[in-house]
Amino acid sequence: MGKVRPTYVKRPAREIVEKYEEYLTTDFEHNKKVVEIVAEPKTKRLRNLIAGYVTHLMALKEKERESEE
Repeated sequence: MGKVRPTYVKRPAREIVEKYEEYLTTDFEHNKKVVEIVAEPKTKRLRNLIAGYVTHLMALKEKERESEE
């Protein structure tokens, strides 16, 4: 089993996906840059955690779109 992501990672990630979905992809490196600009996290580790969860959410959305077709 993997690690559980805390609320301080999930909440900003969901807000970023909600507001800036058109700028996000399933590529972690790209999302990391977007998170850096949009959220201005206090630490690199927090930025990476948020970007990782954003990438995960975008992958789920992409998979959901493919299953609808």
